[in-house]
Amino acid sequence: MRQAFLRHVRRFPWVTNVTLYGCLFAGGDFVHQWFSHRDKMDWSHTRNVAVVAFSFHGNFSFFWMRFLERTFPGKSAGMVMKKLLLDQTTAAPLATSVFYTGVSFLEGKEDITQDWREKFLNTYKTGLMFWPFMQFLNFTFVPLYMRTTFTGCCAFVWATFLCFSRQSGDGTAAAALAWLFSPKQDVTEPAQVKVDSKDKADTPKEGTVVSKPTQN
Repeated sequence: MRQAFLRHVRRFPWVTNVTLYGCLFAGGDFVHQWFSHRDKMDWSHTRNVAVVAFSFHGNFSFFWMRFLERTFPGKSAGMVMKKLLLDQTTAAPLATSVFYTGVSFLEGKEDITQDWREKFLNTYKTGLMFWPFMQFLNFTFVPLYMRTTFTGCCAFVWATFLCFSRQSGDGTAAAALAWLFSPKQDVTEPAQVKVDSKDKADTPKEGTVVSKPTQN
């Protein structure tokens, strides 16, 4: 199975890498919604994320990885560091900007740059705690024809964070961790409280004596 997959990637590198990247990126939005409000899934948002991922992120990653390898060939320490520097100063801010503005555009927002203005800087700073380490592994150990697929696997986690940041976060890792580890509310508790309140209302108060007026 593994060998067949690798042969397929070598034979159809663009189609395979872009498809896997887009599916994994859209899967990040699905995971975010599943943990946030699984009873009210917004499939239109997942569709918009998938459109941005397939049309831009997957294709950009595929050709960007080849550009970096042609510009800085090899896996020496110097070449890997040059790739990392260019990747994090050029590709990372561009990809983040396209996500925020692209999804807002597909949603029909009047100001498609609002989310970008409010959350881009925090998101970019958070990305610097994640992507340099992932791309170091990518540039060092992963062959070129698989690098976009590896980036897509990392983007699955990153897209979950991006979708949370866009809908209810502020682009910081602290907000994402607070959401991830926040205690889940017990949905049965309000109903139980309501039933208990009704029972108390129906129960006559003890010690209440109904007195009749005395007749002379």
